[in-house]
Amino acid sequence: MRNKIALSLKIIKYPFLVLCLSIATTAFPQTNESDEILQQYKALFAEQQKEFEKQRRIIIEQGKEIEKLKTRLDSLSKQPAKSAQSSQPPAPSPAGNVQTAQPSRPVNKSPGQATAQAKPANMPAGPVGQAPLQKEEKPRPPEMPRLSDTVGGVLTRKGKFVIEPTLEYSFTDSNRLFLDAFTFLPAIAVGLIDVRQIDRHSFMASLGGRYGVTDRFEVEARIPYRARFDEQRSRPISVGAGIDETFNASGHGLGDIEFAARYQLNSGAGGWPILVGNMFVTVPTGKGPFDIEYAQAQGVPGAVFPTEVPTGAGFFSFQPSITALYASDPAVFFANLGYNFNARTKETNIGGEDIRVNPGDGVGITFGMGFGINERSSFNIGYSHRHNFNSRVNGRKLPGSQLDIGQLLIGYAFKYSMLTTLNLSFAIGTTSDAQDIRLNFRMPMMF
Repeated sequence: MRNKIALSLKIIKYPFLVLCLSIATTAFPQTNESDEILQQYKALFAEQQKEFEKQRRIIIEQGKEIEKLKTRLDSLSKQPAKSAQSSQPPAPSPAGNVQTAQPSRPVNKSPGQATAQAKPANMPAGPVGQAPLQKEEKPRPPEMPRLSDTVGGVLTRKGKFVIEPTLEYSFTDSNRLFLDAFTFLPAIAVGLIDVRQIDRHSFMASLGGRYGVTDRFEVEARIPYRARFDEQRSRPISVGAGIDETFNASGHGLGDIEFAARYQLNSGAGGWPILVGNMFVTVPTGKGPFDIEYAQAQGVPGAVFPTEVPTGAGFFSFQPSITALYASDPAVFFANLGYNFNARTKETNIGGEDIRVNPGDGVGITFGMGFGINERSSFNIGYSHRHNFNSRVNGRKLPGSQLDIGQLLIGYAFKYSMLTTLNLSFAIGTTSDAQDIRLNFRMPMMF
């Protein structure tokens, strides 16, 4: 029995040993192959880490060089002339060469990576050569709606020509009490007392042209055509007239031709406002008040009415002024101060007698503020006041001939295109001598 068991164990032992050997022979090659692949990946990963560390150091060095260049550029921009004269070549390294950033090396990519890293160019440690001179644009007056011939509008650039058609309408309603009498008591007057109401509608169409001689100097000429319609109602209350005398007069024709020149006096640097000098000249090409005919009223004794209306002033006028513009984004503050010289003239009065007329001079001031709504729209608001001194006839002062003309000014501008602007302004009279309302539309077109 014991021999049978030993024989069975021998029979089972040999196949078991064969199975173990076969398993061992197959397991050991697989284990060795996996270890080799793992060692290869570890070596590749270590090499990648080394390359990444090199790239990181290169990037750090390039960042330091960029900071140095930025510091040098900032100092050059603050003092361009001084830096250009005192610029020195970059300092050499101990080996005698100019210090430059090290070029980056390509990184070994794994089989699954498809992108490649670009090789950066060598960058110097300092600026090379001299920076080109930058042409700085000269400061110019800010663009704003034009309120009058002396206030508003940017100067025309050198070599540019601007055509500006203009339409204007004004209305005046005046009530006047005329006393041609002797008063010996405050309530008793002997003579003619005339109450007169005047309604005046005036239209003007003009064509102007501006040319930029330089970027800071422009000249302008304007030819106007005027039409006026007057309606007067008068009644002398001291002679017992029972009806009102109504007299209508109208006229149209060439007005007074105007010439203007504007020059920018300073650049506005250092916190100063931009100053613009203006010269405005009026030539009496229109029909003056002494060139029209007058008629005696039929129903009102002593009342004289014009048969037509004048289209011009009848004398030469010179108006120098200075305009100050101060920009405080988005607002522009402006002010204008001027003096008006009116030339003497020799005329013939209604009775046919030659007389010497010296129209009174005037002084005026305008101030206000402009505001930009957006890139294409802007508006401004201001106030204008002008005082005209008494006139003289044959050297004698005419009492009561002085005038005070005050107006509230509002303007709006819309930039229709790069070369065309629409400009609308209106003035509201604030004194009895001023026009009640004046509307003005301009459309400057640049060529």
